Amino acid sequence: MTALYPDIEPHARGMLDVGDGQSIYWESCGNPSGRPAVMLHGGPGSGCTPGMRRIFDPHAYRIILFDQRGSGRSRPHASASEADLSVNTTDHLIADMETLRNHLGVARWLVWGGSWGSTLALAYAQTHPARVRALILCSVTTTTQTEIDRITQGVGRFIPDAWRRFQEGIPPQERTGHVIADYHRLLVDQDPATCDKAARDWCDWEQAVLAAATDLEPHPRYDSPVFRLGFARLVTHYWLHAAWLEDGVLLRGASTLANIPGIMIHGLMDIGSPLITARRLAGKWPGSELVVIGGAGHDTRSPGMNEAMVAATDRLATLLS
Repeated sequence: MTALYPDIEPHARGMLDVGDGQSIYWESCGNPSGRPAVMLHGGPGSGCTPGMRRIFDPHAYRIILFDQRGSGRSRPHASASEADLSVNTTDHLIADMETLRNHLGVARWLVWGGSWGSTLALAYAQTHPARVRALILCSVTTTTQTEIDRITQGVGRFIPDAWRRFQEGIPPQERTGHVIADYHRLLVDQDPATCDKAARDWCDWEQAVLAAATDLEPHPRYDSPVFRLGFARLVTHYWLHAAWLEDGVLLRGASTLANIPGIMIHGLMDIGSPLITARRLAGKWPGSELVVIGGAGHDTRSPGMNEAMVAATDRLATLLS
């Protein structure tokens, strides 16, 4: 069994002004002269964590992490009253990646994306294929309307009690039948108590979906009211707009990745983002490889996921040498 690499600290970090009143946090770890690899966290809004640094061999890679707009240590945080979500879209995040790449003097990099990060990685690679040496996608999503509907409504048939509680989080008089829009409206309400309750209810649903098949403990990040509010605001903001992506465009554009090595890692028991999306993508992406982890769900803490991710980064370190 392959273990994660030991804990490491960044050798460089900073805040980068990307315009629109936004500054993103970034850090670089591992070998400053190693193969550049950038990590795209999920959510949207999860932020990067120290554990993400441990997926790559610190002797082989220059490991670059950053918090996407409104997330983690980037400012303004999406939980703040002054946060302008209108300047937080997929195109903005792709542009931020290019600003960061140029700022760090990187010509081409390996792009790793998990969950929402896999959608962003695909969108970035199809926009800037010449800047991508390889892709690693975990818990694959493409954020189509079908996928969004499944994770907010369709999956409710598997966890009906949690689905009922999720629906009841919206006051009866405010229900429109569009659960994402209803929650987003509550999350940007002028009353802090209304926002806080909506964020807790949204994140309770998120945890219920993640734990449905694998019985994982709640992630400690959900203990923070600031995290919950920023995360829930960003997820509902992106899902309301289907990530500003033409429906199915990332699958249709997968053939443009033919010259980019790719490894996809997906849990067989992922009920929120079922395996079918990764399989369809593999069928349209020449030369890609799909690794299915039996017994694993969407969360990368599921058994076998970390081992598969480390194996993938190790293999590509050799390939890209």
